[in-house]
Amino acid sequence: MTQAPALPSREERLLLLEKVGKSLLAMPYKSWNFGDSTGFEGILEAGRLLKDPTYFSFANGWIRAWASRPEPFRRLDCTAPGVAMVEIAHETKDKAIIDSLNLLAAYLMSRTKDRGIYDTWESLCLIPPYGGEELPTNEAKWLANPPGGTCIDCLHFDPPFFTALGKETGREDLVTVGVEQAHAYIDALQKENGIFDHFFMNGVEGTWAPGWGRGQGWALLGMMDVLKNISLNHPGRKKIEDASTKLIYSMIKLQREDGRWWCVVDSERSGEEGSTAGFMATGFARAIKLGIVDEAIVKPAMIKALAGVIADTDSAGELQNVTAAVMASTRKSHYEFTPRGFSVPWGQGPVALAICETDSLL
Repeated sequence: MTQAPALPSREERLLLLEKVGKSLLAMPYKSWNFGDSTGFEGILEAGRLLKDPTYFSFANGWIRAWASRPEPFRRLDCTAPGVAMVEIAHETKDKAIIDSLNLLAAYLMSRTKDRGIYDTWESLCLIPPYGGEELPTNEAKWLANPPGGTCIDCLHFDPPFFTALGKETGREDLVTVGVEQAHAYIDALQKENGIFDHFFMNGVEGTWAPGWGRGQGWALLGMMDVLKNISLNHPGRKKIEDASTKLIYSMIKLQREDGRWWCVVDSERSGEEGSTAGFMATGFARAIKLGIVDEAIVKPAMIKALAGVIADTDSAGELQNVTAAVMASTRKSHYEFTPRGFSVPWGQGPVALAICETDSLL
């Protein structure tokens, strides 16, 4: 395994950020879908670090347009970039956005629950395994008629949104719901080794798809956002801090010498995956700033991850080896054979976030 590449200078990182930022502005967003959260957060952070108001104006335009007609809601509205939306509402003091966000929160809390978590899917997004592995009989039946379920991605959606909106509006009920949801995700999907499984199915025992790299990123950034939005003496804080640090130290043990992680973090045959290092550099930096980890251990891993994700970004600012939307499968091979080579918000957004979040620590 090769060593981590050298970290580019700050000037070089900012030049790259400009390219990555422009790619984020050019994405074909649809309100809303998976990846929009890191996409819009990356846009706001890039604009702030580059001191370019174009980025905020772009995001504000999108959110204000959505707020003019948020209903009728649909299942995928749980993927709305809630943290970015609340930030825009805070900066603009736009009552129409706040009103629409309160409507969105009410809709999200109207969904049924399983294992204490609001259902993402009435029918889980199971697809035939990438790579063509044949399914056992019981798993083939689930594929033919998927039950409802929830994926770890959504730890980056509901809990941060509820806590951010609750903090902004003074609604402690929303903060409480957000913390409870974070706890439920931890209880349902984090394993003893600190790594999260991808999903569970309603009414089906167990959890599925251990070690998906990008999934660890969604989990980590979601928990970091919740911690940022709740008070230091909140009774639910310690559980989230403990889950976060457990994940971080586990991921550091699994980090390759070149700063990256395999697509499935414990499977070399799963190959390269560009976005995980961006997620981890961002999450490690946030954990350092929150004071919940040993900086002497985590900062070197953060720098290696940042150097790795930058090295995986080409001269046009496009992150390489980013896997497609994985959907869900009961077979580990599905995650090992996921196609890659996509320019998407869940790739470009984490590059921007990594450069921005680490800047003050370097």
